[in-house]
Amino acid sequence: MCEGRLRDISWFRATWQHGGAATGFSTWSCRTGREIDCVVKLPVNHAEYFWTKRLGLADPENWDSEAQLALPTPRVLAAGFELGGYDLAWIVIEKLQGPPLASDPNPTAVWEIFETAAEFHGAAIGVRSVRAEEAPPEPDWCAQIDEAIRAGEDNALEPLDRWRGVLSAAREHAPALAREWSEREINTWCHRDLHGRNAMRRMATGNASGRCVLIDLACVRPGHWVEDALYLARLGWGQEDLLGGGEPVTALARARSVNGLGDAGDEARLADVRRVLMAASSPAFMRTEGDPVYLARALEILESRLPVLAGG
Repeated sequence: MCEGRLRDISWFRATWQHGGAATGFSTWSCRTGREIDCVVKLPVNHAEYFWTKRLGLADPENWDSEAQLALPTPRVLAAGFELGGYDLAWIVIEKLQGPPLASDPNPTAVWEIFETAAEFHGAAIGVRSVRAEEAPPEPDWCAQIDEAIRAGEDNALEPLDRWRGVLSAAREHAPALAREWSEREINTWCHRDLHGRNAMRRMATGNASGRCVLIDLACVRPGHWVEDALYLARLGWGQEDLLGGGEPVTALARARSVNGLGDAGDEARLADVRRVLMAASSPAFMRTEGDPVYLARALEILESRLPVLAGG
């Protein structure tokens, strides 16, 4: 499938990799004799195949051109949706320099993630217009908060009196908040898995720091751009040092403005609606998100932001 240009593959599995795809290191041999370190991944879903190929298809014979080095997603050497007579999508992409940006969560690195996310938003819209009907369905927020209330009682979630009060209030206002969130504008292709382990560097001649690149495009779907900011923010609840001290929604709004994606407008309330819905649901997922520091931050968000939303 690669016309003999792909060399032997050394398969590996990253510690944070949860999917069933096989991933391996290899080398791509160019017609000029140049060897390019690369990564092979298979199978990949339709979203990862489509977006990785459309945003990153590059010419190996012009590998270091300014335009190709500026791509916010991995440069693609080869890709296909069939292998050995089977419907099986695969990609061969450049090998990016490690470690991921998550290994050093300083303010500069976190800003680079948001700057690259804004560039990804712009590039994705250029490939395909956003269609609201393709946005994934929202969770049943009311049902999740009901489950959070039961889980809080069953596990005697501390401080129980505070949780009881704030979850009761959240459940009362959940229908209105869920409706407000569902009526948000669907205005971009969201990465939907934006975190520091999915941000790596492309090293270039004369560029010691390297260019930030977003990887793993399997979850790309339409949404509102604040969803990408809030995804990363939620991962840092209670560990805000992982965000380099920045405020994600503000940072991504600024990055989008810098990249000509329009003024952000007042997204503070919309972001808080989503924060409150996520925080109120968090006890429902105590088996996977039961870290006391995370839950303590969720409680703080509910107590500080729910009264403002309920009053507005």
